[in-house]
Amino acid sequence: MAYLQNLHTHTNFDHGINSPEEIVKKAIEKGFDSIGFSGHAYTFYSDKSYFMSPGKTKEYKKEVGRLKEAYKDKIKIFLGLEFDMYSDTEQDGYDYMIGSCHYIKIGNEYIGIDRDEAHYKNIIEKYFDGDGMKLAKEYFRQTAMLPQFANINILAHFDLITKNIDRASFFDYNSKEYMNSAIEALEILSKDIPVFEVNTGGIVRGYRKTPYPMLNIIKEMKRLGFGAVITSDCHDANFLDAYFGDAKELLKSAGYTEQMILTDNGFKAIEL
Repeated sequence: MAYLQNLHTHTNFDHGINSPEEIVKKAIEKGFDSIGFSGHAYTFYSDKSYFMSPGKTKEYKKEVGRLKEAYKDKIKIFLGLEFDMYSDTEQDGYDYMIGSCHYIKIGNEYIGIDRDEAHYKNIIEKYFDGDGMKLAKEYFRQTAMLPQFANINILAHFDLITKNIDRASFFDYNSKEYMNSAIEALEILSKDIPVFEVNTGGIVRGYRKTPYPMLNIIKEMKRLGFGAVITSDCHDANFLDAYFGDAKELLKSAGYTEQMILTDNGFKAIEL
């Protein structure tokens, strides 16, 4: 029997639409074995609606702790955090941490890269001389620094800059130049981060037709020894396990035969 787990889950403590308890109830209804919450860490440089304030972070940790006890006979619950590059938030008290790069730093500015096509066009013109490949290279260069900021367990949506791949092309995703930049970052990250996620959230929200990362990236992750978890980057409880089948097929195409699940004793491999 398949083991159902989602470790990338957002609630109304950040920019999800459901309370943690609503998500727990939906997970039980859908037959999940375990669920992990990953509220967005406080970041002083981003939109306040996007992250948890320090006060909300305390409430979030308290509420997930309450749910762990209240539902312990029905489902295993993990307390996680989605840590963003350059965040200086407190990191203690979590079962696991997801690492992501939603912003890159240029001079003293923090530039959001989880944006629409118009925004991409603007930042490429303004900061990268109209050359999208320069943006891609800088994104990967900075993403490679994630372990300098936190003890990350799961690498989130590694090629987030391909979010708009099905609607706009800002650089050649299949070029040697692009892949070399991605591989250089992965070689650095593989020394400190054991697991990456196959993330189906871009499909759910209508940006993509396939999960992150792209197949050619996942093949390199396999070569470098990364384990893989499957997540939906859930912002709506109805989509807790959305497109998990697609994610499994993508992993199999890259040569994976196992996926990782989080347990009380760390990550454990199970058959895809």
